[in-house]
Amino acid sequence: MDIFMEKIVKRRKSAVDSIIIAGTIVIGLVLIMIVGSVSFLQTFMPVLLVAIGYLGYMLIRNRNVEYEYIVTNGDLDIDMIIAQRKRKRVFSGSCKDFEIVAKMTSGEYNQSYEGIKKRLSAVTSMESNEVYFISTVKDGEKMLVFFEPHPKMIESFKKYIPRKVFE
Repeated sequence: MDIFMEKIVKRRKSAVDSIIIAGTIVIGLVLIMIVGSVSFLQTFMPVLLVAIGYLGYMLIRNRNVEYEYIVTNGDLDIDMIIAQRKRKRVFSGSCKDFEIVAKMTSGEYNQSYEGIKKRLSAVTSMESNEVYFISTVKDGEKMLVFFEPHPKMIESFKKYIPRKVFE
Protein backbone atom coordinates (compact mmCIF):
# COMPACT_ATOMS: atom_id res chain seq x y z
CA MET A 1 0.00 0.00 0.00
CA ASP A 2 1.32 3.42 -0.92
CA ILE A 3 1.87 6.04 1.76
CA PHE A 4 0.99 9.62 0.81
CA MET A 5 0.84 12.57 3.20
CA GLU A 6 1.06 16.31 2.80
CA LYS A 7 1.15 19.33 5.05
CA ILE A 8 1.27 23.07 4.34
CA VAL A 9 2.88 25.55 6.74
CA LYS A 10 2.85 29.31 6.35
CA ARG A 11 6.07 31.19 7.06
CA ARG A 12 5.71 33.99 9.60
CA LYS A 13 6.76 37.41 8.46
CA SER A 14 10.21 38.37 9.76
CA ALA A 15 11.72 41.78 10.45
CA VAL A 16 13.27 41.69 6.96
CA ASP A 17 9.81 41.17 5.45
CA SER A 18 8.46 44.15 7.40
CA ILE A 19 11.35 46.34 6.23
CA ILE A 20 10.82 45.30 2.60
CA ILE A 21 7.07 46.01 2.84
CA ALA A 22 7.62 49.42 4.46
CA GLY A 23 10.35 50.27 1.92
CA THR A 24 8.06 49.31 -0.96
CA ILE A 25 5.34 51.62 0.35
CA VAL A 26 7.74 54.53 0.89
CA ILE A 27 9.37 54.13 -2.54
CA GLY A 28 5.92 53.89 -4.15
CA LEU A 29 4.82 57.14 -2.50
CA VAL A 30 8.05 58.89 -3.53
CA LEU A 31 7.59 57.73 -7.13
CA ILE A 32 4.01 59.00 -7.13
CA MET A 33 5.19 62.41 -5.88
CA ILE A 34 7.89 62.51 -8.58
CA VAL A 35 5.37 61.62 -11.30
CA GLY A 36 3.04 64.35 -10.01
CA SER A 37 5.73 67.02 -9.94
CA VAL A 38 7.38 66.40 -13.35
CA SER A 39 5.26 68.18 -15.96
CA PHE A 40 5.91 65.96 -19.01
CA LEU A 41 5.04 62.81 -17.00
CA GLN A 42 1.62 64.17 -16.00
CA THR A 43 0.11 63.12 -19.32
CA PHE A 44 0.95 59.51 -18.46
CA MET A 45 0.00 59.92 -14.80
CA PRO A 46 -2.96 57.46 -14.71
CA VAL A 47 -0.93 54.71 -16.38
CA LEU A 48 2.13 55.34 -14.17
CA LEU A 49 0.01 55.39 -10.99
CA VAL A 50 -1.54 52.05 -11.90
CA ALA A 51 1.89 50.59 -12.76
CA ILE A 52 3.46 51.81 -9.51
CA GLY A 53 0.50 50.51 -7.49
CA TYR A 54 0.58 47.12 -9.21
CA LEU A 55 4.34 46.68 -8.76
CA GLY A 56 4.07 47.62 -5.08
CA TYR A 57 1.18 45.20 -4.61
CA MET A 58 3.11 42.36 -6.27
CA LEU A 59 6.27 43.01 -4.20
CA ILE A 60 4.28 43.03 -0.96
CA ARG A 61 2.23 39.99 -1.90
CA ASN A 62 5.36 37.99 -2.82
CA ARG A 63 6.41 38.16 0.84
CA ASN A 64 3.64 35.60 1.60
CA VAL A 65 5.43 32.24 1.54
CA GLU A 66 4.13 28.77 2.37
CA TYR A 67 5.89 25.42 2.34
CA GLU A 68 4.24 22.15 1.36
CA TYR A 69 5.73 18.89 2.59
CA ILE A 70 4.83 15.78 0.62
CA VAL A 71 5.82 12.31 1.85
CA THR A 72 5.32 9.46 -0.59
CA ASN A 73 6.64 6.01 0.36
CA GLY A 74 9.61 7.42 2.26
CA ASP A 75 10.41 10.19 -0.23
CA LEU A 76 10.18 13.79 0.99
CA ASP A 77 9.46 16.68 -1.36
CA ILE A 78 9.29 20.27 -0.14
CA ASP A 79 7.72 22.92 -2.34
CA MET A 80 7.80 26.66 -1.72
CA ILE A 81 4.55 28.41 -2.63
CA ILE A 82 4.86 32.16 -3.19
CA ALA A 83 1.72 34.33 -2.90
CA GLN A 84 -0.47 31.20 -3.28
CA ARG A 85 0.19 31.12 -7.02
CA LYS A 86 3.81 30.25 -7.78
CA ARG A 87 5.24 26.86 -6.79
CA LYS A 88 8.88 25.85 -6.75
CA ARG A 89 10.42 22.55 -5.63
CA VAL A 90 13.15 23.40 -3.10
CA PHE A 91 14.03 19.91 -1.84
CA SER A 92 13.51 16.33 -2.90
CA GLY A 93 15.09 13.30 -1.30
CA SER A 94 14.62 9.73 -0.14
CA CYS A 95 14.62 9.05 3.60
CA LYS A 96 17.07 6.20 2.94
CA ASP A 97 19.65 8.88 2.08
CA PHE A 98 19.06 10.81 5.32
CA GLU A 99 21.82 10.67 7.92
CA ILE A 100 19.42 11.71 10.70
CA VAL A 101 15.88 12.98 11.21
CA ALA A 102 15.50 14.55 14.64
CA LYS A 103 13.53 17.13 16.55
CA MET A 104 15.57 20.24 17.33
CA THR A 105 14.73 19.83 21.03
CA SER A 106 15.77 16.15 21.11
CA GLY A 107 19.40 16.90 21.94
CA GLU A 108 20.67 15.37 18.69
CA TYR A 109 21.44 18.75 17.14
CA ASN A 110 25.06 19.43 18.09
CA GLN A 111 28.26 21.19 16.97
CA SER A 112 28.84 18.79 14.08
CA TYR A 113 25.70 20.16 12.37
CA GLU A 114 26.52 23.81 13.11
CA GLY A 115 29.28 23.83 10.50
CA ILE A 116 27.06 22.74 7.61
CA LYS A 117 26.71 25.73 5.31
CA LYS A 118 23.99 24.54 2.92
CA ARG A 119 20.66 24.92 4.73
CA LEU A 120 16.98 25.01 3.87
CA SER A 121 14.66 26.53 6.43
CA ALA A 122 11.12 25.52 5.43
CA VAL A 123 9.39 26.35 8.73
CA THR A 124 6.92 28.85 10.14
CA SER A 125 9.62 30.05 12.51
CA MET A 126 12.82 28.51 13.88
CA GLU A 127 11.50 29.26 17.39
CA SER A 128 8.67 26.74 16.97
CA ASN A 129 8.77 23.65 19.23
CA GLU A 130 7.83 21.37 16.32
CA VAL A 131 10.92 21.97 14.15
CA TYR A 132 12.79 18.87 12.96
CA PHE A 133 16.04 18.74 11.04
CA ILE A 134 17.34 16.38 8.40
CA SER A 135 21.02 15.92 7.64
CA THR A 136 21.65 14.54 4.17
CA VAL A 137 24.02 14.77 1.22
CA LYS A 138 22.62 16.63 -1.79
CA ASP A 139 24.63 17.22 -4.97
CA GLY A 140 27.81 16.01 -3.29
CA GLU A 141 27.67 18.30 -0.26
CA LYS A 142 26.15 18.03 3.20
CA MET A 143 22.85 19.80 3.69
CA LEU A 144 20.53 20.56 6.60
CA VAL A 145 16.78 20.80 6.08
CA PHE A 146 14.58 22.31 8.79
CA PHE A 147 10.87 21.48 8.59
CA GLU A 148 7.74 20.97 10.72
CA PRO A 149 6.30 17.58 9.73
CA HIS A 150 3.04 16.01 10.80
CA PRO A 151 3.59 13.23 13.41
CA LYS A 152 2.39 10.66 10.85
CA MET A 153 5.23 11.72 8.55
CA ILE A 154 7.75 10.98 11.29
CA GLU A 155 6.10 7.58 11.84
CA SER A 156 6.43 6.91 8.11
CA PHE A 157 10.16 7.72 8.24
CA LYS A 158 10.52 5.37 11.22
CA LYS A 159 9.26 2.50 9.09
CA TYR A 160 12.06 3.03 6.57
CA ILE A 161 14.93 4.25 8.81
CA PRO A 162 14.10 3.33 12.44
CA ARG A 163 17.63 3.92 13.83
CA LYS A 164 17.97 7.38 12.29
CA VAL A 165 14.76 9.02 13.58
CA PHE A 166 14.79 10.79 16.97
CA GLU A 167 11.94 12.64 18.66
